[in-house]
Amino acid sequence: DLPVPEGNPPDLSVGIVKHRVVRYLAGAGVRQFLDIGTGIPTRPNVHEIAQGIAADSRVVYVDNDPLVLSHARALMVGDPAGRTAYIDADFTRPKQILADSDLRTVLDLDQPVALLMIAVLMLARDSDDPWAAVRTLMDALPSGSYLAITHPGQDFDPAAMDAIVRAATDAGMILVPRDRAGVQRFFGDWELADPGVVPVMAWHPDGEQPEDPNGAYYWAGLARKP
Repeated sequence: DLPVPEGNPPDLSVGIVKHRVVRYLAGAGVRQFLDIGTGIPTRPNVHEIAQGIAADSRVVYVDNDPLVLSHARALMVGDPAGRTAYIDADFTRPKQILADSDLRTVLDLDQPVALLMIAVLMLARDSDDPWAAVRTLMDALPSGSYLAITHPGQDFDPAAMDAIVRAATDAGMILVPRDRAGVQRFFGDWELADPGVVPVMAWHPDGEQPEDPNGAYYWAGLARKP
């Protein structure tokens, strides 16, 4: 797990935000999801949420961790009315993802797809040009598709984030926090949904707005392809 600021509310993790995004999009009629950087399966998974709203929802999970692979293929079995698949791939190689036969079998890229990139883009350095990788994926999706992103923010508390990055580096991890402008850049010319790129705790919270929406040090946003 990534280091987080001490005292970060556990019920407002990026995983909970993924649940909100999937509920929001499935409720809006989206039936296809491409979840990149899915991580080790935890209940409820994307397909469980989406298929709980529409049984025919289709989900493709992507990760490049062998531990995730061993869990995913055993646990990510969805409603027979829909489809699920797991692809072992790295998001910095988007053409490999798009060419995968399982993706092409499960998803119809002529119909809208929700691209979920939740807490994954910080694993690429600027020199890897993650913006280009995301753009390649976005360009492959039709009008009406969505992109959802959460990303640790450098501009909430730079000193605290520097300490988190040092801890991640000492643990052998890549962690690249970015400021709000750097995160918004990923969405390109797609139409940001309300409330825009905001602190993750302020993105469609369950119940009342938190007293301090900046407490999680993460940005969140959702955009639709015109």
